[in-house]
Order: sequence, then structure tokens, then C-alpha cells
Amino acid sequence: MQNVVEVEHLTKKFGRFTAVDNINFSVAKSEIFGFLGPNGAGKSTTIKMLCGILLPTSGRGHVLGRDIYEEQYKIKQSIGYMSQKFSLYDDLTVIENLEFFGSIYELTRSFLVKRTNAVLKLAGITKEKHWLVKRLPIGLKQRLALGAAIIHDPPLLFLDEPTSGVDPLMRRNFWELVYDFAGQGKTIFVTTHYMDEADHCNRISLIINGRLIAVDSPDKLKHDLPYTVYVVRASCYIDLFDRMRALSFVSEVSMFGRDIHLLCTKKRDAGKELRAYLRKWKINAEIEQIVPTLEDVFVMSAREHGY
Repeated sequence: MQNVVEVEHLTKKFGRFTAVDNINFSVAKSEIFGFLGPNGAGKSTTIKMLCGILLPTSGRGHVLGRDIYEEQYKIKQSIGYMSQKFSLYDDLTVIENLEFFGSIYELTRSFLVKRTNAVLKLAGITKEKHWLVKRLPIGLKQRLALGAAIIHDPPLLFLDEPTSGVDPLMRRNFWELVYDFAGQGKTIFVTTHYMDEADHCNRISLIINGRLIAVDSPDKLKHDLPYTVYVVRASCYIDLFDRMRALSFVSEVSMFGRDIHLLCTKKRDAGKELRAYLRKWKINAEIEQIVPTLEDVFVMSAREHGY
């Protein structure tokens, strides 16, 4: 597949601090590509270099075939970009905001009218088009911000923590809009620290402390995790948690409410051994093997890389 983003040894330093450390990846055309990592991992810095906002310290990169050092203006005119802080004007109406952003991209009047109507429909804010932005609830502001980012119908959309600070229902509704846009054959590059959002991506890159620790599809990353995952449920869950943590073949123990979540060495029959220990301890418990989550993948990948 044709790549719309290509990065080699990309590095960004701020004085002695290295925010992005020698990373390599590519994004294919029509792909939803996710950057997953905690706050401060280097996600926003990377996206700003790709969008022509920051100059790299070293390395190479191309966006839509354009060099991120030499062709920043052309990149900005060709992509859509939505930051976690919505760049909207509160004292303008919804439609005035869209017209303003369209003027930045020097759209013709006929094309701007066409795109404005399309964006209002996509975002589900046609009825509110004459409202002042300051009157809009946060969910509609989020939809409008997405609309402003795609008013010029870009082939590539960058979303930088687009759902930070909104509730789960708003996040789900927002992702429905993203899917609609991706369904038009567009490429989407999204940064997030929400594990459930990363599952929406075709491929994800795990990043921590400025370094990439894994790149693949969510399903492949889960499948390749060298651990089996179990949930144990028992009334004496606090005592059982401490006992499980002491077992040599258990690599990770965490609590999900009253459920105990275990990552166990894959090379042995951990389920059989867990049941044997429960009988030995005379504890009545329910054990279920489950599919690993992206959180399991991220935690164990980070530990394997010394974090």
C-alpha cells in the first residue's frame, strides 16, 4: 500500500530533554493509525513535527510526499489537524467558524458552500449552524472542531488527543464521525491515551518516554503477547490477591473491581496450576481465561523495555 507518512530516525530535543527519540514508522493510505501512550510520552510532539508546527532536531520525514523540513507550508495546506484544545471562536456562529477556516485554505465560494453543508451534515450540527459557539455543549464543540479540520476535504487527518476531557458517550459518538470520514478513503493519524480508542485503529504504535516499543495491529499485538491472561473471582479477593502475587509463574496481578486479573507465563499450563493452588489454599474461586487487552500489551511491553 502507498504510504502517506514515512518517518526515519525522527528525533526532537528541547535542550537536554529528548521528547522524541529516534523513531521509525510509516502510515499507509486509507489507514487509521494510532499513537498510544501516557501523557508526556512524545505523542503530541511527534504529531506537531509531522504537521509542520515543530522542526525536528534530526531524522527524516515525509507527509503526503512532502518533506517535513522544507515543505511545511504545503503540508499544512494539505492536511487536517485537530488538537485537544478546540481552536474555535466563541463569538462566531457555527457556520461562521466553518467559513473562517475555509477561507484560511483559500477555498472557492462554491466549494466552501458545498463543504460547509457536507460538514454540518456529517457532524450532525445543521440545526445549530446559526448558534454562537459559546452556547454549544462540549460534545457539539468537539464535532464542530472536527468539521473545521476537514472543511477543505484533506486526504490526511491528524487528531491529537481529540477526546480528552469528554465523557465515554461523547467519545463513542465522536469515533462514529471518524469512521464516517475514514469510510471516504481518508487516512487518519490519531494520538490517544485511551486503550479502548486504540482498538478502533487498523494499526497502533506504542510509545513511552519518546520511544516506540511496538507497532502492529491491535489484534496482532494481543495475539503475540507471551502471556496467558486469567480472571479470578472469589469472596476473599484481597487475601487472594496477595497470594497470587507471590506465585513464580504469575508476572502481573491487578484488580478490576473485585476481579483479580493475572498475566501468567505462556509456556506452562497456568490455569491448571492456579486451580491446584486454590485447592491447596481451600479457596472456592472461579477462574476464566480471557483475551489480553491492549492495557496488558502496553504494560508488559513497557516492562520488557525497562520502563
